[in-house]
Amino acid sequence: MENIEKYNNAFVEVFGAKVEDLNDNYGKETVEEWDSVHQLSLVAQFEEAFDIMFDPEDIMDMTSYAKGKEILKKYEVEL
Repeated sequence: MENIEKYNNAFVEVFGAKVEDLNDNYGKETVEEWDSVHQLSLVAQFEEAFDIMFDPEDIMDMTSYAKGKEILKKYEVEL
């Protein structure tokens, strides 16, 4: 499975999203279900899928589809 598939699957698992709905506008401001519990679940999915551990500030900043991609680049995860 490619990294972008792993990334998208995390959103599907946590939010019940459809892959075709995922874009840079998908985030805390536009997704009603997005709360701190879902955000932590998303982070846990990413940490497991990519075998990384996020810094606390990155966990707090994980507030959108676009921001997640940006943060993963810091951890050398290519999507």
